[in-house]
Amino acid sequence: MEILTGVERRRRWSSEEKLQIVHEAFAPGSSVGTVARRHDICRSQIYQWRREFRSGRLRSKSLAVVDFLPVEVCDEEDGAGPPVDTLSSSSGVLISIELRHERTLRIPSDLACDQIRRLIVAVEAA
Repeated sequence: MEILTGVERRRRWSSEEKLQIVHEAFAPGSSVGTVARRHDICRSQIYQWRREFRSGRLRSKSLAVVDFLPVEVCDEEDGAGPPVDTLSSSSGVLISIELRHERTLRIPSDLACDQIRRLIVAVEAA
């Protein structure tokens, strides 16, 4: 609970705080109203922050967001990259992601999204 004394003031929230509250409010089994009461803000404020995040106006430097990019499905017959049989995957299907600076990331299709995100961030940072 926050007690405001004197002249009423507006609270300032950092981008990280806003994103943490939005993430908390929309987590499975969570309630926007409960989270809003816990942080002593209006439910509509949480929805506003979510709209800002979706539109790209609310970003965090510590939270890396991978944008969706166009995908092109092609055969490996053009000879580019290593032969498929030199790479292994439990599903047998590989995904090839072309990144900036002519880098290509080849990963198994059964890799979890958070692992893919970390790999992309690591390769882009290298």
